[in-house]
Amino acid sequence: MLATDRAFAGSIPEIYDRYLAPLIFESHAFDLAQRIALTDPTTVLETAAGTGVLTRSIASRLPERVRIVATDLNRQMLERAKARQYPNHRIEWQQADALSLPFAGQRFDVVACQFGVMFFPDRVQGYKETHRVLKPGGRFVFNVWDRISENEFADTVTEALATLFPHAPPRFLARTPHGYHDIDSIRADLGAAGFADISVDTVRHISKASSPLDPAIAYCQGTPLRNEIQAQSTSSLEDATKQAAEALANRFGSGEIAGRSRAFAITAIR
Repeated sequence: MLATDRAFAGSIPEIYDRYLAPLIFESHAFDLAQRIALTDPTTVLETAAGTGVLTRSIASRLPERVRIVATDLNRQMLERAKARQYPNHRIEWQQADALSLPFAGQRFDVVACQFGVMFFPDRVQGYKETHRVLKPGGRFVFNVWDRISENEFADTVTEALATLFPHAPPRFLARTPHGYHDIDSIRADLGAAGFADISVDTVRHISKASSPLDPAIAYCQGTPLRNEIQAQSTSSLEDATKQAAEALANRFGSGEIAGRSRAFAITAIR
């Protein structure tokens, strides 16, 4: 992982929330929230909360008695999340590093993380911290993307940019969000952190957009892929967005488009 892969700064949080959240995150957030609701928790910790897509979904499905602590390492993403959430006394927002959680041991019934573990520089350490703050019998509920070829919009954008920048293809999407999909490796990492009871489900959705331009903007401008593109030249971002939109239109059509997405939902019990 490059250092820039974790840089959600500048205009990225706003574009991420406006374009990427409804495109690929909301449906998977609903799935995770449903899984969490079935455990009937009273305390939930969310790590790598981003702009709060999963936080909002959890809050809408759990009873008023449930307390939610939503954390993220990036202050700008967390501020965007807080601004999007209606005032809710049971949600606490806190900047925190998932690899060094500022909470006492055995405090939470559930720890949730939506598409965040791929960004942990040390995943086993992150899992150890999750294990530490979970109550005995508590659940770690999270998801990861499958390989990029199983996620059609991301795959199309990546291939389009490889054509535009043949000497230094931007590979953020394949390298990081879609780079941690081997289930045996994930099980091994969780096992090294102390988890033994692990279940994995494949979750398929269809991502929809009103035009090819929307996912082009979402990926090229609303993720750290933007940093990799802009390192090419000052005009690269506009060129990359246009190239991605054209590739999406060629593959899916010029009007409303739809593409497959696939992820894994994972539950590990302490």
